[in-house]
Amino acid sequence: MTELTEPDEAAAQPSPDWPRPDGAGVTDPVVAQSMARLDPLPRLPVAEHEAAYNDLHDELLAALNAEPADGGA
Repeated sequence: MTELTEPDEAAAQPSPDWPRPDGAGVTDPVVAQSMARLDPLPRLPVAEHEAAYNDLHDELLAALNAEPADGGA
């Protein structure tokens, strides 16, 4: 019989490593700059993650809607 005071095996599992937004494969400098804003995310309180992702979304959307610097080539 399992006792209630025994630790739960699933709860004792380590958390996975946080993915690094290293910009691999990102060729657009605006997107790379935006993705770099995710670097401090693992150190932010979870309650602030939504705002960080919303800011990133808005920044990327503005970049998508901006006129190309090279005249659209």
